[in-house]
Amino acid sequence: MQEKNYDVIVIGAGAAGMASALKSAEQGLKTAVVDREPYLGGILPQCIHNGFGIHLFKEELTGPEFAERFIQRIVRSDIDVFLNTTATSMAVHQPIKQVNLCSSEYGVLQINARAIVLAMGCRERNRGNLGIPGTRPAGIFTAGLAQRLINIDGYLPGRRVVIVGSGDIGLIMARRLTWTGAEVLCVVEILPYPSGLTRNIVQCLNDYNIPLYLSHVVTRIEGKDRVEAVEITPLENGVPNYSKTFKVECDTLLFSVGLIPENELTQSAGIKMNPETGGPLVDTRLMTSAEGVFACGNVLHVHDLVDWVSDEAQRCATEVVNYLQGKTEKVLQGKVIVGSNLKYVLPNRYRLGKKNRFSMRSLVVRDKATLVVRQGGKLVRQVTLRHVKPAEMFHVELKPEDLVEVVDNGELLPIEFSLE
Repeated sequence: MQEKNYDVIVIGAGAAGMASALKSAEQGLKTAVVDREPYLGGILPQCIHNGFGIHLFKEELTGPEFAERFIQRIVRSDIDVFLNTTATSMAVHQPIKQVNLCSSEYGVLQINARAIVLAMGCRERNRGNLGIPGTRPAGIFTAGLAQRLINIDGYLPGRRVVIVGSGDIGLIMARRLTWTGAEVLCVVEILPYPSGLTRNIVQCLNDYNIPLYLSHVVTRIEGKDRVEAVEITPLENGVPNYSKTFKVECDTLLFSVGLIPENELTQSAGIKMNPETGGPLVDTRLMTSAEGVFACGNVLHVHDLVDWVSDEAQRCATEVVNYLQGKTEKVLQGKVIVGSNLKYVLPNRYRLGKKNRFSMRSLVVRDKATLVVRQGGKLVRQVTLRHVKPAEMFHVELKPEDLVEVVDNGELLPIEFSLE
């Protein structure tokens, strides 16, 4: 087995992995980045639509263009890149971490590093996660797979398409399939409101007169060799009303029903997980429960915009540098509590004397909501939000003067976020 030594190893070479690796290398750390795909960029090369980079680069880019901004810098850097390489296990509860890799080019390889950045991204939920009754014919895809088939491999998945779920990838694929000449018959959403960004509802469905059935579910799939039809049933008070079930004849079914952080490697290493996000628990440094192991991007929590992924990854890399330079080892941190109407708040800890930036998602759809932050029951800050919905992340920063140093039983008083 070959062994190599680095200051930092970044697992994953998508938007988060590339941004984090570049920031670490720029600060003089010997850095390696590993990805199981044969190219850098993660999912970005297949996302040929625009809408990327508006916040980070102040211009509108396609996915490949966004990725290329980072790829060119990595190629010119001293970062060691291991592609077609899979991380199979990690030993993280020791000062020098070990990551075991396997690839056709390098064989079995052990990387020793002082710090690890987890940036493996996320994967799609599929039919198996939903348990829809019916046959098991060809023509059933996740939206991301269909996107890859069209944009990378040049194959059209089908001609008459029904999309289950109104997540952003599904909405974008509704437009993309329409452009290629396929007929998107409808989008079926179990919730009473869309799951994707408002701009994608408008640009990908409304502009092409594609029906969106809210509070509906696909209750049966029909077909022997290929999908032939699906049955769609409305929900009334959360219960299917089968008397109103209708059938849509189609040859293709796409699932856009949510994303799951890719954390099997994280869990197998014994790192504590966050049940609200599916990612690891992290403190204000984005460090996990394993000392020296950090997480950022969609492996930590599923983002709505890639700009936020890259921004978070750069902040993570700054914390890695500070950690390796011994600047944050003894920082006193307090607990973050998720209050009413919020799905999650990240990071899971806060610190005094520093600016704290938090990301969160709402559990409700509401106009003119108020985010309330309390420390030990005392009001710290109120933020008025014009509109909130589960599909869209929002962020808030607490200034150093917002929080006071009050210690209870040797710990900082917790801060609680709630949506009112």
